[in-house]
Amino acid sequence: MSFCTPRASLLAGRSTSVLQADLAAAQQAYMDLSSGAKGVSYSYSQGDGARAVTYTQANIADLAALIQSLQFQLKVPGSGRRPVRFKF
Repeated sequence: MSFCTPRASLLAGRSTSVLQADLAAAQQAYMDLSSGAKGVSYSYSQGDGARAVTYTQANIADLAALIQSLQFQLKVPGSGRRPVRFKF
């Protein structure tokens, strides 16, 4: 995920409605996965074709990263990078 700008993201160029549908599907998959020990299949389109992924409890972090990427691309409040603070 790129933290610079949504234009630099791998998801740049996708329409907002498609990104919102992808986000809703990914969030539902996350909820289904975290509520039980079953794998969840999730399909999405990319510039070079369609992809299908099955997530399991072992790689729920990957699904969370996908959700964060989609939220960042949609500029969902609170989905950006936290400011870096140095403590002396």
